Amino acid sequence: MNSSDKKPTILIVDDTPGNIEVLSSTLRPTYHVRAAKNGIRALTIAQETPPPDLILLDIMMPEMDGYETCSQLMANTNTAHIPVIFITALSDTGDEEKGLALGAVDYITKPFKPVLVQARVHNQLELKRHRDHLEDLVHERTHELMLTQEATVEAMGALAEYRDPETGGHIKRTQNYMKLLAESLKDHPRFRDYLDKETIRLLYLCAPLHDIGKVGISDSILCKPASLTEQEFVMMKQHTLFGSNTLMIAERKMGGNSFLSLAREIAEFHHENWDGTGYPHGIAGKAIPICGRLMAVADVYDALISKRVYKPPFPHSKAVEIILQGRGTQFDPDIVDAFESCSEEFLQIALKYADHQEEITTLSSGL
Repeated sequence: MNSSDKKPTILIVDDTPGNIEVLSSTLRPTYHVRAAKNGIRALTIAQETPPPDLILLDIMMPEMDGYETCSQLMANTNTAHIPVIFITALSDTGDEEKGLALGAVDYITKPFKPVLVQARVHNQLELKRHRDHLEDLVHERTHELMLTQEATVEAMGALAEYRDPETGGHIKRTQNYMKLLAESLKDHPRFRDYLDKETIRLLYLCAPLHDIGKVGISDSILCKPASLTEQEFVMMKQHTLFGSNTLMIAERKMGGNSFLSLAREIAEFHHENWDGTGYPHGIAGKAIPICGRLMAVADVYDALISKRVYKPPFPHSKAVEIILQGRGTQFDPDIVDAFESCSEEFLQIALKYADHQEEITTLSSGL
């Protein structure tokens, strides 16, 4: 409740001082009571901190009647949670229906019966207390779920990272690249229906699993300090399917709407090319899931600027040039345009999470 002694606060809104006095004397032994003589003042009090726990609202008032006051209370996210009980001399059931349709929780008619007023106020406050408790539980469970998701991804991502110790920052970098690209495209006509706030959060969360399938690739291929043979490359390409199949098993256990369905798509499709020359399926254009197209740009940029057993790091400027050259062939043109517009932020992420001093030095060269 709102005060130090835990008494709930009731706001009485009535333009007749006598009505306020009757209701106040009825409720004051049990509750803190505040009063407003018009709807405008009531709206102001309702937005104060702490807000009232319940509002008793007269209907027939000058300037702004109870219906309009209730409507404005319900339209404001800061006050919509406050229960409103209408108090009125009107007895027509149509008036009750109108008030309840606006969001009021109950109706009390004049003249007031103290016992009835106390009972209805008590009942609505109890309902509010239980509702608030349920909302707290939902927030707690949601927080626990998000922590579970993050722990799951970090653990699985770390497993892939152990196989390739030279790229410890790769996961962090690509995760942040993914979020940056998604944020840059969230208002784009082609992407705004997909890139809502929750999807962007999940893209950031799931990006570390894009190479989880590499746990199924032998060290002789994964850590080879030279170019792969054609046969070795065929095997390397299987990591997309290894990752997808692994995540599909977990996804089925958690249900089709699990966040792992997005992680599976990222793992499976991040090496597909816009022109259909990628792998593992050779699909093209919009047939490639958006998450795969985003990951493709993030992953290739990071591969270019990173030191590998088979190559030195490229400067940022060279990596940007190569990505731009792939516009419309390897990469979705609109995603490349977004990448170009925020390429300097890519550089800052790369510097922040660089694995080697050589990468930091090389990143800044040629700028």
